[in-house]
Amino acid sequence: MFSLITSRDSNVKNDLLSGITVALALVPEAVAFAFVAGVEPMIGLYAAFMMGLITSAIGGRPGMISGATGAMAVVMVALVAQHGVQYLFAAVVLAGILQILAGIFKLGKFIRLVPYPVMLGFVNGLAIVIFLAQLGQFKIVNDIGEHVWMQGPLLYIMLGLTALTMGIIYFLPKLTKAVPASLVAIVTVTAIVHGLDLEARTVIDFVRDMVPAEQKATVTLAGELPSFAIPVVPFNWDTLIIILPTSIILMLVGLIESLLTMSLIDDLTDTRGQGNRECVGQGVANTVNGFFGGMGGCAMIGQSMINISSGGRGRLSGISAALVLLAFILFAAPLIEMIPLAALVGVMFMVVIGTFEWASFRIVRGVNKEDAIVLFAVTIITVIFDLAIAVVVGVIMSALVFAWKHATHIVSKAHIDEDGWKVYEIDGPVFFGSVLHFKDLFTPPDDPEHVVIDFKESRIWDSSGVDAIDNLAEKYRKLDKKLHIRHISPECRNLLTKAQEFVEINVEEDPRYHIATDKLA
Repeated sequence: MFSLITSRDSNVKNDLLSGITVALALVPEAVAFAFVAGVEPMIGLYAAFMMGLITSAIGGRPGMISGATGAMAVVMVALVAQHGVQYLFAAVVLAGILQILAGIFKLGKFIRLVPYPVMLGFVNGLAIVIFLAQLGQFKIVNDIGEHVWMQGPLLYIMLGLTALTMGIIYFLPKLTKAVPASLVAIVTVTAIVHGLDLEARTVIDFVRDMVPAEQKATVTLAGELPSFAIPVVPFNWDTLIIILPTSIILMLVGLIESLLTMSLIDDLTDTRGQGNRECVGQGVANTVNGFFGGMGGCAMIGQSMINISSGGRGRLSGISAALVLLAFILFAAPLIEMIPLAALVGVMFMVVIGTFEWASFRIVRGVNKEDAIVLFAVTIITVIFDLAIAVVVGVIMSALVFAWKHATHIVSKAHIDEDGWKVYEIDGPVFFGSVLHFKDLFTPPDDPEHVVIDFKESRIWDSSGVDAIDNLAEKYRKLDKKLHIRHISPECRNLLTKAQEFVEINVEEDPRYHIATDKLA
């Protein structure tokens, strides 16, 4: 991982300074995602404040930053366009409740089952998404309202300031780590732009480009405290039908992105977050968002990486980022509006470098081509479609690869014992993927009168494995040969039909395990 990631322990100074840096980076992101969702900028800023504050205070991963995110904003677009923002608030409340239930029922632990190649693909995909999102800052609105690429001096100044920001972030830690390099870079570039009166786009220019021409002069990031209000929607079955699909997708996307980001930070900081507690924290934050006029959100990998690389480790870093953001909204909007976009782009480019798992290229050069295919697939799907889809596809691909590998790993050690019985010692799992190989291990016509199948080193995983044993027993019965089945679990024995009479019970040695089947559900 890039050297931006440090191993410093949490302390108050690092957390506070890192929080200020994160707050500065949150502003344009929150505004941009608000426009993606089709809502006003303040709805995105309120979401960033409330998500950051609540998840940092009660969530399961200190140092992780939450706010309005693009992954969730994309899901909201259709609902807002068809039914309005009040239905969005109701959907966010319901999504939050579902996330709380996921935490209560301890579903957060399952994120630990996400395979390593899927994690790498997720990280690389998000790094590319963050990079591509920043390219939009190199566009301006022309006289007819079209977004076109910068040209001439404006482009050169933008590139130069971005490079300067990146240079400060890279070299300053080699001289001193007393203050976050990202914060120094933002302050320095802002001072240079306004001190030399350079022609550079600022945060307020970005916001004004997203509103109609007649509103540009009055647009500001100044606001007030969010206030409590129950979403103005009919409380009936029709409303539930409208918001439920969106709420479920928001719940899944939010938890997947948050828990995968948590796992990434766990690896970077050599600590362990609490997945179930994070589910509850995200759920409470989204529920509060819906009642206080926010668009909701989840963990933000970019801002989380800024926080970690700036030294933020404790809950205070996220809390301070949220409170500083609120202070900006209430009291210091003009200061935020004057920050050059190039400074924030430079910070995010360094986040991209630090986020991308360069070690994944070693997997590509290695002998495990299956992992490389899964990694690339998840990366590409994350960039083109959606994080949740990418993770689901990646997990399915990894599961199929796992099944294929283990399907060919089942073997048998056959020998004739002192009584003249042929003994098949099975080694490997018997399940839907391996039953064909399992059947090929036996030669019923050539076997002696007594045959032993010993499952001491094997497990029957599902009903396909049970059926394979039954079918094998039927073959030996038709040949008038006596079959002896040893070392299977009581549950497996009860599921057998044709082979049950051949099972030899050994209470002391027989294993105990469960089988994936609906018959015992």
